[in-house]
Amino acid sequence: MIRTWIAQPFAAEGRSYSPGPCYCKALGNPYPVSMELRFTKMHGLGNDFVVIDGVRQSVDLDPGQVRFLADRRLGIGCDQVLVVEPARDPQAAFRYRIFNADGGEVEQCGNGARCFARFVRDQGLTELDVIPVETRAGLIELYLQADGQVRVNMGQPRFEPADIPFDAPQRAAHYALGLNGKSLDIGAVSMGNPHAVLQVPELDHAHVEELGPWIESHARFPNRVNVGFMQVLDRGHIRLRVFERGAGETLACGTGACAAVAVGIDQGVLDREVDVTLPGGHLVVSWAADDQPVMMTGPATTVFEGRIAL
Repeated sequence: MIRTWIAQPFAAEGRSYSPGPCYCKALGNPYPVSMELRFTKMHGLGNDFVVIDGVRQSVDLDPGQVRFLADRRLGIGCDQVLVVEPARDPQAAFRYRIFNADGGEVEQCGNGARCFARFVRDQGLTELDVIPVETRAGLIELYLQADGQVRVNMGQPRFEPADIPFDAPQRAAHYALGLNGKSLDIGAVSMGNPHAVLQVPELDHAHVEELGPWIESHARFPNRVNVGFMQVLDRGHIRLRVFERGAGETLACGTGACAAVAVGIDQGVLDREVDVTLPGGHLVVSWAADDQPVMMTGPATTVFEGRIAL
């Protein structure tokens, strides 16, 4: 069920707006009101998003406005803002843009991709079951399944240091990362965005809050990095927490789940299909062969819809 978020209109201020199912004024917005946007609040396993239709309305967000929308006290609140735009690539149905809570635009977001697919279908923007989507990381395909789950072709993992990017002389399954006089053993991979993966013996005792921001901004990752903390339960099941670049620890990270599985397979500790348990729920990640794309399957949930003045 979609919940609605209702707020009073601005009659006392002499401003009139057409009525809708939900309206909220940006009370804490430090910017002059320049546009009114329809939005949908969604989440994938608790990794939450403000999704904005840039096909049927004009959208031009600056980093400050993105930070405001993502603010959980003054704005709507989310980990990322997702914008649906008309495709530029003739092979794609849509363009998919992702902005982290800090206002920066990033290349890819797997949980967001599932929400993107659910959004464009539920909003009547497409009738496709297989949706090709243009991202900053390249073309991806989203598959809407009969059970409501969304399967995403996340592309092939890239392990070459220059492709991540990561400062290392050559590709390796393990890297020693110096940090505050200590050496951490990590795997590194790009799933369209950079990831460092640490295997930990017990996830509940992992130092995510301490190590996450240090590794995110480590000098060997020039574009910063998402940091995954992986506990291997068996060859087909892992537990994972992810400290996301520009957002902090989230309840789930789709690209982080794919990166952890790819690194685990590359290091020889995981099978080709893995159940990934995140704080927000479960994903299934499979990588059939080294020359094949990683596939990720999981849910996408709509929470509420509304309009906001920016």
